[in-house]
Amino acid sequence: MGHIDIRELLQFPSGDNSSDVLINNVHFNKTALNHYNYTLYSNGTLSNSSKCYLVFDQFQPVMLSNGTFINGTSCYLPYYHIQDRGTLGIVFACLFAVSIMFTMINLRKHGRLFLPKEKRFRAIGRRWQWYWMLFVAACGIISGLTSVDVDRDYLQSLALILTNFFYYLMLPGILAAVWEATRHWGSWQERQIYDSDPYSLPQDDVRSKKEFWMPLMFYLFTWLNFFMVIPRSWSSIQLQRSLEQQNLNAKPAATDARFKAGSILAAVAWLIICYSLRHSIHYYKPRGRGIWQSFNGFFHWAPVKLLLAITILAVRVGYGIASAFDWSISPLKYNVQPGWMFGLGYATTLLIIIIFEIWGYVDENEDRLLIAQRRERGRAHDAELGLVKKPSWWSKLHGGPTLTSDERLRAFGAELGGGQPTRRNIERTLELGNMPTHQADPAENPFRDTPSNENTPRMSTPRQNSNASSNWGGSERTLGAGAPPTKVRSMLDI
Repeated sequence: MGHIDIRELLQFPSGDNSSDVLINNVHFNKTALNHYNYTLYSNGTLSNSSKCYLVFDQFQPVMLSNGTFINGTSCYLPYYHIQDRGTLGIVFACLFAVSIMFTMINLRKHGRLFLPKEKRFRAIGRRWQWYWMLFVAACGIISGLTSVDVDRDYLQSLALILTNFFYYLMLPGILAAVWEATRHWGSWQERQIYDSDPYSLPQDDVRSKKEFWMPLMFYLFTWLNFFMVIPRSWSSIQLQRSLEQQNLNAKPAATDARFKAGSILAAVAWLIICYSLRHSIHYYKPRGRGIWQSFNGFFHWAPVKLLLAITILAVRVGYGIASAFDWSISPLKYNVQPGWMFGLGYATTLLIIIIFEIWGYVDENEDRLLIAQRRERGRAHDAELGLVKKPSWWSKLHGGPTLTSDERLRAFGAELGGGQPTRRNIERTLELGNMPTHQADPAENPFRDTPSNENTPRMSTPRQNSNASSNWGGSERTLGAGAPPTKVRSMLDI
């Protein structure tokens, strides 16, 4: 049995008598049916607006006199096989689920800190993009899976509401993801300039004031889109059990003023994203003179990932505006051609996520890039000053700053030589300071020789021999008692 688009009231078929009704070869009491306000419809359902039962083919419920049904089957049973909408929903739900894994990897990669925290450039700024992507992926999973029941349900009910509720939630989420990616790219350009010259970008100029108001304006219009579309009565959307119900209930609700206003507000938020990218290029990249050079400079400096994401987002926003005015392509219509909503709705959202995942894998962590830039600037400054940086082993070999005081002392002693006695002498000198040197007695001349017996040379000190001779060249010096005197010809003989 295919989808039923015709739902008309039918008269109760007559049974054995005037109070008997025969429906699908089952006898019902006509008085009880009228008492509980049951109505028979041409789509094979018996309903009283609060309860609905199938009464065709193998569905043969029995009604008791008190209104209770035995062996009754709800009209909202998953009766049909999965069709195009359900199949595509499962595919996209799986793709969104896989994207969560890559988003978590990129969040860890780009959210890690390798430099001290800064008040002006907070780490949360680089993480918001990935947080919003996780939110969008979660909404895509729920919306894709619930679309299965839209195909399978005999009559539309809660599944149609859930799949569209989370579908429309994806729009503000993907807007915020692209906005955060665009805003943070500008913040990254500012951070690089600020790191090289902290005084080149003041915080009280026109540029900073624009950067203060742009996020507020973007989130204002994004949240207005949310409040126009999401917090509303969705019960009219599920009233598509016949063509008449679609035209009288679902279509006016899906194309009302709130859906139209919400789609236009999303377009305003998209324009703010474009202005933010233009603002960042204008203030943080070299400027061109003239309209044509400025136009070329925009596409030259704008990142490819942002140009692609903003362009695809324009398609998504444009489809939202078109579907708010044209019921035939609206995702709120349960039997809409799947190519419209999956091609221009789900596919565009998923494609933006894929673009960010690829560039997130290719790009390096910003802290690491900043460290590399600082290192490069240091080399350039050293080259200007004519300084040559010594290799890392140089400081280790000569007792660099990583050595303790004791290690530096040992290295210093090793350079002087002398082993343990020299080391102890150096330590004593460092501990006690410079001790006063011994002042020699003027009478004690080490170069004065004392004459003595040539046969008994002996070593004598000035104190031991006060009568020593002061003859410099060819003088004799006693080396000790009983030793022959030694003639000193030069200082080399002493």
